[in-house]
Amino acid sequence: MRDSAIRLGYLAETVRLLYPGRGAPRAYTLLPHAAVPRRLAPRRWWHLGSQVVVPVEDSIAAHLSEVFHRPVETVLHVRPALRANRKPILEAHSGGRRLAFVKIGDSARARALIDAEAAALRRLAGLSLDTVAAPSVLHHGDWRGLSVLALSPLPVPGPARRRRVPGPLLLDAVREIAGTGGDRPAWHGDLAPWNLCRAPDGRLLVWDWERYEIGVPYGLDAVHHFFQRALRRMPPPLAARACVARAARVLAPLGVSSPAARQTAMRYLIALAGRHAQDGHAPLGPPESWLNPAVDHEELLT
Repeated sequence: MRDSAIRLGYLAETVRLLYPGRGAPRAYTLLPHAAVPRRLAPRRWWHLGSQVVVPVEDSIAAHLSEVFHRPVETVLHVRPALRANRKPILEAHSGGRRLAFVKIGDSARARALIDAEAAALRRLAGLSLDTVAAPSVLHHGDWRGLSVLALSPLPVPGPARRRRVPGPLLLDAVREIAGTGGDRPAWHGDLAPWNLCRAPDGRLLVWDWERYEIGVPYGLDAVHHFFQRALRRMPPPLAARACVARAARVLAPLGVSSPAARQTAMRYLIALAGRHAQDGHAPLGPPESWLNPAVDHEELLT
């Protein structure tokens, strides 16, 4: 099935969930168009995309208007349906500006991830961070049996200014995130290229903290970042082997010894396979195809 068809099918489910009222309908537009659906936004006179009519009364938009004490319009992200941690994501707008990004927990797994992110961000809000900038929790509550988490927008530069994060800045962020656990290193949990961006002030903007965890091997975020970048250039079995083989070089700037680095890489790959199993999702294929060849031989040497 084509990606657009999958997205449209999931969009229809999401619209029924978030806009269930019977009040006066409002026209929205699929942008940029139905063949490449990415956003469902309130229709404007200049929109050329396909029109979708949804009720506004008793909708998530009405609920967010009550939360923020002002009229709110919502832009719904049309997301891929075939994701283990899929959940509806919206932007809340008012008066021509973006108020928040809003995550909706529509399943037990999504609710658990949303609750974890809210707890992580509240923890970070109580700390003094110099390198990393994270969103703030603006609202965390329930609506119609769904979890609702509204987060402050981060000042992400436009696409033309989105470049690869410099290595020293990334390492500083890894150190700072690990330090948020005190004497027990912490990691972001998904410090992949698509979850971070250099801010105009030189800090590192980091979002999607739902996998944040304390008490992990030091440097795990750096290993994860390397592996996710490797997956863009090579198949999972080769990326997993590269992750172990390059671990010493990746973690050396953090002061991790070569043997400890290889152990950290193997523990990371095993933990990632466990995460996929817990989510009921195998985006890299069965573990025996990519994990076992990378760690079995190493385990014999330790």
